Amino acid sequence: MSSNREQWSSKFGFIMSSAGAAIGLGAIWKFPYVTGMSGGGAFLLIFIAFTLLIGLPMLISEFIIGRGAQKEAVTAYKKLAPNSLWTITGPLGVIGCFLLLSFYAVVGGWVFIYSIMAISGNVITADASYPDLFGKITATPFITLGGLAVFLLINVLVISIGIKNGIEKASKYMMPLLFVFFIILVVRSLTLDGAREGIEFFLKPDFSEITGESVLYALGQSFFALAVGFSCMVTYSSYLSKKVSIPSSAGSVVVMNIFVSILAGLAIFPVVFAFDFEPTEGPGLLFMVLPAVFSQMPAGEFFLAVFLILFLFATLTSSFSLLEIIVSAFTESGKRSRRKSAWLSGLVVFIAGIPAALSFSTLQNLQIFGDTVFDATDFLVSNIMLPLGCLLIALFISWKMNKQVVKEEFTLSNTLSPAMFTIWSFLMKWVVPVTIVIVFIGTLVWLV
Repeated sequence: MSSNREQWSSKFGFIMSSAGAAIGLGAIWKFPYVTGMSGGGAFLLIFIAFTLLIGLPMLISEFIIGRGAQKEAVTAYKKLAPNSLWTITGPLGVIGCFLLLSFYAVVGGWVFIYSIMAISGNVITADASYPDLFGKITATPFITLGGLAVFLLINVLVISIGIKNGIEKASKYMMPLLFVFFIILVVRSLTLDGAREGIEFFLKPDFSEITGESVLYALGQSFFALAVGFSCMVTYSSYLSKKVSIPSSAGSVVVMNIFVSILAGLAIFPVVFAFDFEPTEGPGLLFMVLPAVFSQMPAGEFFLAVFLILFLFATLTSSFSLLEIIVSAFTESGKRSRRKSAWLSGLVVFIAGIPAALSFSTLQNLQIFGDTVFDATDFLVSNIMLPLGCLLIALFISWKMNKQVVKEEFTLSNTLSPAMFTIWSFLMKWVVPVTIVIVFIGTLVWLV
């Protein structure tokens, strides 16, 4: 690895940063509401199956490509497959990250707004209607645009600092704290009157509720939650030391992701049923449930503020990976500074995010195929572009990338049996691409 290329300082720092990229809005915000809209327990099982059989092999693949090339996403494919059509995979990933960040930052802005309100004691009140509060916030343009701007500003400032002192330092401290608070939240949720119905909805599978759309959402969620498909992890692993085992690191990230997703469900759904919310509430579900459960705790406003601040950091660590892949694409050549690239990228993402931010107010009547700009962008990114990106990466690593480099990166610094490489190779060559194609065909039939 070139001496002037920055690296993660430790395996723990890399895992926490990768987990931070994965465990943010994907596991905590999106998973509960998609599960609520897609049948509960049966969706959970399909999601876990996709995550283990497809998401984990995909995460390992992106790690191998990144460390094997020792370049960020755009340059990595150029180095590994020069003068071929495979080089479009990197730029497509950057475009995908750009679109994803344009609506992701809107939700990050919501988290920031709720954090400030909780700190000032304006969320939990005697006559509070949490669905109405969420509706009022998202329907006020200057509030949502302000939240979007501040959230992106924080991203720009951290990315400007760099990998070791910016992303890694933030992730190493905030992610463990978030785990602790989440467990406290789950314990309180499970002891609420009426929680049993929510637990059954989340953990008891009812496959009669599963549709072709649900399966597509489960596949998209497994990719979204692990931040794979857009080569974010290619960029992250390009800073990874050769002394670190790729399969064990990827396994740690996946286990933490599934664990947090289950914690999120156990924290959210007992409250949904205890307080007579609708599990199909959509993107605002989390913001209605959190205040409700903390209102039942002593010093609830204080603990809500602390949790929201930690949740904000988890959201930020995810968005860091999205902005990092965009910025690194501009700075790899050395002709542009990281600071200037970060500020320019942040500005462009803010402009692109305005329509999504106003989807609940000024532009709520602007429809794309029957959805708001926010929902349409979410669907395009999560259920079309991410699976397509994963398909390209699976085909690339299985059929194009140098087999010796692939095996060397997989086996470096790990104690796994040789059979594990064979199993992973089989999954990437056949199971992953075939599953993605089948789900896509099923989706097309369902849409028609």
